[in-house]
Amino acid sequence: MGAAAEMLGVSPSFLRALGTAKLIEPKRSSGGHRRYSRYQLRLAARARELVDQGTPVEAACRIIILEDQLAEALRTNNARDRPAGQ
Repeated sequence: MGAAAEMLGVSPSFLRALGTAKLIEPKRSSGGHRRYSRYQLRLAARARELVDQGTPVEAACRIIILEDQLAEALRTNNARDRPAGQ
């Protein structure tokens, strides 16, 4: 967790807050250390951007979840609208 927090320029407590808000749930190593995926780190970086702009952590997490859902819906619609074989 410390390395991830340092890489993102946030505190470990910020990453724990994102977990509490159910934005990211890191895997655990056999030693109990949190392991973040690249995708989770991207979400955490986006959360930091929003929080730096004055958005509360809980609201930032909700915004990111909605952004992610919208992106997935657009991908699904685009795939459905493409003719077969393209």
